[in-house]
Amino acid sequence: MNLLSSASVFSFFTLISRILGYLRDILIAIFLGASIFADAFFVAFRLPNTFRRLFAEGTFNAAFIPSYTSAKIEDKKKGKKFANDVLSSLLLILLFIVTVVEIFTPYLIYIIAPGFLEDQIKFNLTVELTRITFPFLLFVSLSSFFAGILNSNNKFAAAAAAPIILNVVLILILIYSFIQRLDYAKQLSYGVTIAGIIQLIFLIYVTKRFYKPVLNFSLKLSSKVKLFFKKLLPSILSSGVTQINILVGTIIASFQTGAVSYLYYADRVYQINLAIAGIAVGTVSLPVLSKAFKMKNIKKISDIQNKSFELSLLFSIPASFGLILASNEIVNALFGYGSFSPNDVEMTAAALKFFGYGVPAFALIKILSNFFFARDNTKTPFYISVFIVFLNILISVSLFNKIGFIIIPIATSISTWVGVFIYTYLLNSKKILLLKNQFMTNFIKILISTIIMSSILLFLLNKYVDYLVYSYNYKAVYLISIVSFVGMFYLLSCYLLGTLKLKNYKTN
Repeated sequence: MNLLSSASVFSFFTLISRILGYLRDILIAIFLGASIFADAFFVAFRLPNTFRRLFAEGTFNAAFIPSYTSAKIEDKKKGKKFANDVLSSLLLILLFIVTVVEIFTPYLIYIIAPGFLEDQIKFNLTVELTRITFPFLLFVSLSSFFAGILNSNNKFAAAAAAPIILNVVLILILIYSFIQRLDYAKQLSYGVTIAGIIQLIFLIYVTKRFYKPVLNFSLKLSSKVKLFFKKLLPSILSSGVTQINILVGTIIASFQTGAVSYLYYADRVYQINLAIAGIAVGTVSLPVLSKAFKMKNIKKISDIQNKSFELSLLFSIPASFGLILASNEIVNALFGYGSFSPNDVEMTAAALKFFGYGVPAFALIKILSNFFFARDNTKTPFYISVFIVFLNILISVSLFNKIGFIIIPIATSISTWVGVFIYTYLLNSKKILLLKNQFMTNFIKILISTIIMSSILLFLLNKYVDYLVYSYNYKAVYLISIVSFVGMFYLLSCYLLGTLKLKNYKTN
């Protein structure tokens, strides 16, 4: 397997999904802006969508793939039985969770958006929309199980393409609602659950070549299944610490009007890069890394670690510089239309800029946690993640009243960087981090390419400043052209310096 080519396949479909997600959010920004309807929908969508990201973007894989791989290595029949037992148990647990949340939705909204209680209309609307969207959790979590089966067999395309369904469905619903003059927020909420059902059916169909599910409901679980669920909960917090920090930010931001929407739009932009630099690399490297640990192949473990690190930094460092330098132009060009005012652009751009400082950390935390997950160790990442979330809450709550919602992206970036340093220290002390001298050389080459790219980006932003202002209708065309040009220049520079060659990322 080639880490770069597999990550590229995963990234391609993920990028298509994110671009469609961007188009979806443009339509939401045009029709809803940063209104109470937008805030209500984003909170209602935030909870199941956070679980979607947690399950679909590495968390479920972190617990499932090492256990499933181990069972398959022992015996294929044992691997299938393990998968059947996990699926049956997962279905029962999810049905219970969804039922409880549907009954106690008002209390849940009070917890995740306490600021909404001051506006009873907004609060009641959020409760209604959450009840419509929450079943999505059931379908998307089961979808992640089938995606895990595919990833275990080094098949990444279908699992990466599945989220495209959600964005296509929501775009079609927004257009239909506009034509029929329907309630946008309510129709979007129905669309979320419908998309979850379609996504699950799609993945079941694709996976049947490798696995045909047989439900086996039993109160008595095998030791391996018990161990899996014991690892799953800490891995949810460990692998999804960035998403949990964003959820925490939503809770705190609910006390400031429009802040939930500002954070949502900023989150949508930087997540495009995180999908490539962290999620794609982490997802494709975990199966081969787990197998290498099971086989005790130290050389292969070292190779995969180095290649994962390099590939993650190759994509995340230039993205970080780009978001910091061009945050205003990016938000203005992507969302500066219709109900989304110049003030909304300014607030969202400020959030995006500070998220930009944390992008390499958001990506690296996915890679570093894999080095523990592949060894079936979910406890250490769990403890680190608890500390990261605690630090994030401490910074956010302490300074929210003084500087407002902008403290949330600042706190998220700072706490995640602290987590990266803790991971690195512990991995070094346990002699698990096996980086080679060549890594530092390649890191310097990546920095050189990034500095050159950033200089060209600043030049082009200044040259075409009149075409990127809020009032110019075709500003998105100029922004996409500029980003495409500097992106291609960066990749060419990396290729010429020898950091972006296919042969460098072979894992066998």
